[in-house]
Amino acid sequence: MGAVQKVENGQFVESNSAASLADAVNKSKGNTLDKDAFLQLLVAQMKYQDPLEPTSNTEYISQYATFSELEQMQNMSASMDLFRASALVGQTVLLNIRDSQGRLTQVQGPVDFVTYENNKAYLSIGGELYSMDDLATVADPKYLEAYKLAAEWLNIFNKLPAMSNLSITDREKVEQLNEMYEKMTDYQKEFLTEEEVDTMKKYVDKMKDLVAIAGADKENDSDGDADGDDGDGDADADTGGDSDK
Repeated sequence: MGAVQKVENGQFVESNSAASLADAVNKSKGNTLDKDAFLQLLVAQMKYQDPLEPTSNTEYISQYATFSELEQMQNMSASMDLFRASALVGQTVLLNIRDSQGRLTQVQGPVDFVTYENNKAYLSIGGELYSMDDLATVADPKYLEAYKLAAEWLNIFNKLPAMSNLSITDREKVEQLNEMYEKMTDYQKEFLTEEEVDTMKKYVDKMKDLVAIAGADKENDSDGDADGDDGDGDADADTGGDSDK
């Protein structure tokens, strides 16, 4: 069944069959074994088979049928990959890219279009093509917007002082937090924990108290100044009356 190997001077000599097989393999190197490469291997096997133990036609047909079935499965898989890739157009995706030194970087953005080369799908993001194999996550824009909004909210929230150190100077931040929260949809609010929301409400309530106290103090100061002015005026009038007298 196998190819006949020549022996000269006690050493194996590479036969034409071996050279043909090696040539067929080298042609397919770097790519998947396609139909043409398989047929070359099959022809080489038939041409250089042992004439005393020839391979039966049934076995050749079986090998070809097996390969054809495998090829159809590969084509079906490639079609499914193309279908999946095409469905990503307009979607925001996250890719994990490794450079030549093995360093991992992430690329995120909307898929502009999909191209297909050498049985592989490539996604166009920001003018660059990336392999479908590097796809890590497909994100809904609604999710990304909610995540971004929650991150901005938490950035302000985490810069607030401890509750005991809260002062009127933090009023703008507290009011901004409350305003951002009130404008969020129910879905966006789910990105914040109940503890964070409860703490924010405590900040808001305390800030209202601080503002009220500051307003009362300002009003008292104004009343005090007004009373002081009236007293001075009366004293001047009395003094003037005494002088006349």
